[in-house]
This record gives sequence, C-alpha cells and structure tokens, in this order.
Amino acid sequence: MWKSVCQLALVLGLAVPVTAQSVPEFQWKATQIDQIEIGYGVQLADVDGDGKTDIVLADRKTFQWYQNPSWTKHVIAKDLTERDNVCITARDIDGDGKCEIAVGGQWNYRESVKDGAVFYLEPPADRTQLWKPIKLHNEPSTHRMHWVRVQDDQFRLVVKPLRGRGSIDGDGPGLKILAYEKPADPLKDEWTYEVVSDTLHLSHNFHRVNWDDDPEEELIVAAKEGVWYFDLTASGWISRQLTDQFAGEVRDGRLPSGKRFLATVQPKHGQVCAVFVEPENQADLWTELTVLSDQLKDGHALAVADFLGVGSDQIVVGWRAMNEPGVPGIRLFTPLDPAANQWRETKLSGAEIAVEDIKAGDVDGDGRIDIVAAARQTKNLVLFLNQTPTSP
Repeated sequence: MWKSVCQLALVLGLAVPVTAQSVPEFQWKATQIDQIEIGYGVQLADVDGDGKTDIVLADRKTFQWYQNPSWTKHVIAKDLTERDNVCITARDIDGDGKCEIAVGGQWNYRESVKDGAVFYLEPPADRTQLWKPIKLHNEPSTHRMHWVRVQDDQFRLVVKPLRGRGSIDGDGPGLKILAYEKPADPLKDEWTYEVVSDTLHLSHNFHRVNWDDDPEEELIVAAKEGVWYFDLTASGWISRQLTDQFAGEVRDGRLPSGKRFLATVQPKHGQVCAVFVEPENQADLWTELTVLSDQLKDGHALAVADFLGVGSDQIVVGWRAMNEPGVPGIRLFTPLDPAANQWRETKLSGAEIAVEDIKAGDVDGDGRIDIVAAARQTKNLVLFLNQTPTSP
C-alpha cells in the first residue's frame, strides 16, 4: 500500500509523504559467490534465456558468467590481451531473451597512446562454452562500455576511454567516446562507429539514462570537467554540462519529492559522495544538495535504486581503500524527508569487501532490488540479497 501511494504521488508530481518513521531499514543476506582476482566490472543480465538474472564479470584475465540460481561459473573468454581486462557490458539488444556481450581489456592505467582493446563476443549455441572474440577498433585507455538504445529502437555499443590519446594526467587531447553499430553479421561485416564526444578528460565512469520519456536513452558522463549529458538527435550527439566538479562516478535517481538527482563520487577515486538536484532551468548547473560523506578512501562504485520499495531512490556507494590506504566499505544512504535534507547511513560492509564495482538489480525475482559487489584486494564476488519486508 505504501509503495502504491508513493508511486501515485510521483506520477501526479506531488511530494511523497516521507517521514523518518515511515522509511524502513534495509535488511539483507550477504552470500559470497566466488573468489576472484580483481573483478574489474560486473553486469546483471539473462545470459542463457531462462528468465533469470545471471551475474556477468570481467576478472583480471577471464570473462565469465554465474548461472542463477546455482551460481555455477562459466568462463566465456580468457587471455584476450597481454594486459588485464577492464570492462564488460551485457544486455539483450535483439529481443531474443539472451544478452549480447562486449568486453574491454589491455588495461594500462597511465599509458594513453597504444594500449587498450575492445571485443564483441559471439556466443556459441551452448553459452556455457567459450565465445568467439571479434576485435574492434579502439581508442587507447579503454575503460567503460554500455549497450545504449538509440533512435529507431536500435542499440549502439558505447565505449569510453579513461584518457585522451597522448594526454598526460588530464592535460592534452580530449578522450574519444565512440558509439559502434553492430552489423547484421558481426563476424563478417564491418563495425562502423561515430564519435560521441572528444572534449572531456580523465573520465572514469558513465551511465545510461532515459530522461525524455521515450524509448531512446542518453548518457551522463563523469569527468575532470564535471558531469555532462549527451543525447543523440537527428543532427548528431548534443551535450550540456550538468555539474562543474571533477567526478569519477555518477548515477541518477529520484528524491521523495519527485525531483531528479545525481549521485557522484568526487574526484576520480575520490573521498566525497555528493548529491546534486536538477534545476528548474535546463541551462543552469545542477545544485549541490548535500555531501553524504567526505571520508571515502578511493571511492570506486555507485548504485542508485529503490532498494526499500518506497517509491523513491536510495544511494549505495563503495570504496576500495587501495591507493588511499584504509578500511574499505559499502554504505547505503536513504533520504528521510521529501526535500532530502535528512539522510540515514546504513553500513553494508567494511574491511571484508574492497569494492571495485557494484550493480543493482532483482536477482532472485522477488520484486526487491539486490546488490552485487566485486572486490579487488579482498578478491571476492558478493551478493546482497534484499530481505527488507515489503508492505502489504
């Protein structure tokens, strides 16, 4: 009942009647899925078409998926490059109920001229076996990627480097975000691509959003120049600046008031988790609402979703405490009033999980949003099953 009231209020544009007493506490059960090497990137998708959400992982030298509900590991690619793997994207883009997968590797943190790699993985009939890698053109410093729905209900593989070609610590040429079009025959036909942007520097992460109430998706990109929004129009990709503070991670959500917000980690590998609220005038920068924490150590992951089933979103932030040594952690921040002036902090983990990546999704099909975390120094893949009581 409470969730229905909240959802109706959001549809009508009304403030959701949130009070500190009405917001439930997050409850969960943590289960270690596997011991891993690094866990550079996690995705949640149905790999085998059985209707269940599987876990897909980019580890140091292997790409693998874990079959729901047994979590049996299936390695689908290994040793594609001399250096480490770094990213993965998995999504059903052709409507057959099974995800398509692309991956990135040859990771070299400071190098910006020659290293980096992008592959599309062509699946065999038996998706538990090795997939065929198809090497695509790449910019140096391949770092993050997403399948993004664009015009005419088509998808593009959008790949973002960390650095611009030949740049040094954020100085020099801007990085090139590329959008690839998957051909009819990915094995034989040419993969064409276009440049989304070439003006940003030191962009650690980006996120696909859907802000225009249409099937097409847009991008929000965190970079040295702040958070930027990119939309594909008939005349090409257009952009606008949302914030002007160096951001490493970014996700979007809705406050109890219905206002859209951005959650960021600042700067790259930073100490601050901040919340920005959408302005009335699109031409204005977003307003910083609050700093949820300025004590992160090597902040490295964000997830935003309605974990509590209250009709608005909460923020999960993780840090790995690697380059700034300390105790790693995962925290969940919950707004406790319509204007989000008060927030509750919930500790999900400490030293036992040194987060490299986090993803949110309904893994067990019970209607509640779960959390999957891949960890670097602690070398574990952990599932947080959401056990928050649901309202009748």
